[in-house]
Amino acid sequence: MRNTVAVALMLAASLGLAACDKKSEDKAQDANQHAEQAQQNMSEAQDKVNDAAKENAEAAKAQAESNEAAAKEAAQDAPAAESK
Repeated sequence: MRNTVAVALMLAASLGLAACDKKSEDKAQDANQHAEQAQQNMSEAQDKVNDAAKENAEAAKAQAESNEAAAKEAAQDAPAAESK
């Protein structure tokens, strides 16, 4: 008796699970895909931020070199102006 009841319950449970809607599984897969896409977008954005930081550093270096050259020119022009 117990064995037949257990088998009947197992059969009912397996049929019930087989009849379950797969929407929750689909939603979980969609959520994983969106999470992966978001991760890729964040990685691309970080790369762009890093590139911008490098460009800013190069621009600052170029500006410093330009300022230094201008200061040297001004220093060279100052003695010439004094001698006139």
